[in-house]
Amino acid sequence: MNCGVFFDAPARRRELEVLEKQIAQPGFWQDAEASQRILTHRKRLEEQAEADDCLARRIADLEAYFELAREGEEVSGELRSELDALRAEVDRLELATLLSGEHDRLNAIVTIHPGAGGTESQDWAEMLLRMYRRWAERHGFKFTLMDYQAGEEAGLKSATFTAAGDYAYGLLSSEIGVHRLVRISPFDAAARRHTSFASVFVSPEIDDTITIEIKPDDLRIETYRSTGKGGQHVNTTDSAVRITHIPTNTVAQCQNERSQHRNKEMAMKVLRSKLYELELLKRREATQKLEDSKMEIGFGSQIRSYVLHPYRLVKDVRTKFEMGDADRVLDGDIDPFIMAYLVSRRGLAKV
Repeated sequence: MNCGVFFDAPARRRELEVLEKQIAQPGFWQDAEASQRILTHRKRLEEQAEADDCLARRIADLEAYFELAREGEEVSGELRSELDALRAEVDRLELATLLSGEHDRLNAIVTIHPGAGGTESQDWAEMLLRMYRRWAERHGFKFTLMDYQAGEEAGLKSATFTAAGDYAYGLLSSEIGVHRLVRISPFDAAARRHTSFASVFVSPEIDDTITIEIKPDDLRIETYRSTGKGGQHVNTTDSAVRITHIPTNTVAQCQNERSQHRNKEMAMKVLRSKLYELELLKRREATQKLEDSKMEIGFGSQIRSYVLHPYRLVKDVRTKFEMGDADRVLDGDIDPFIMAYLVSRRGLAKV
């Protein structure tokens, strides 16, 4: 089996040669936008070509071990090791094909809000925040808490964080929607079962190459004293910043930094990303298929249930994928749910 041919490596190499000739042309850099598109495309082709070579090498090694085995050599350990390595590489490439959207490779900005239910839902929102923090740690992503509004008794009223790393947005976009928790309430003296809801919204962290026009007159900027977790300084000065985009009523706030200037800068970054995501949502509404997907984002339409009583089960409503080890999921092991959603999304895209 020639892995390179299977993945159409020759065609990819020819396309790379054409791009290299374009880049070598004298006027290539005169059109900055066009040159950037070509360079980005070249980078992706180079990554795909490298993956072709890697798979071809692994398959060649496997064929060599099979040949040795046929000759009577004891190579079962080496064969098992090579097969495991090949499986891991194929899984990685499959994930890359599932995350081929324009912004999938960007960092993610995630906002969590509790639903109705007071302390119960606020505590559930806090549990979700911890789950995503643990997930980010598992992936080696940089987790930065941008804003945290504590609940009256427990939990949180709202929280915004960034997960910085390759494909953070593509992975976490599967979490957009309402998450439902069923458990025996730790806040109910009668130990009754309660159902709580919390919503998760995810947007890509827009970099400087994407322009979002924001008119200064459309902004309302407020400063206030931090109420979140932090040191002495953030709790004694009006350094926290809240920015409201009046036409869309989009709010971004930051209280994580020590200086008001830095908080304003970070809040503007969050606002730009939210406005960009709103623009994307408007475009998606152009087709009936994406109009249906809009319902997944509306508060009240749950995407996943986490049941801790009377049995323990986490089930995704969209994909029907489920796991019985709820504690493991709440400790950040949500990759199976993410993968199941990405696979199902690819299947819907082909319909």
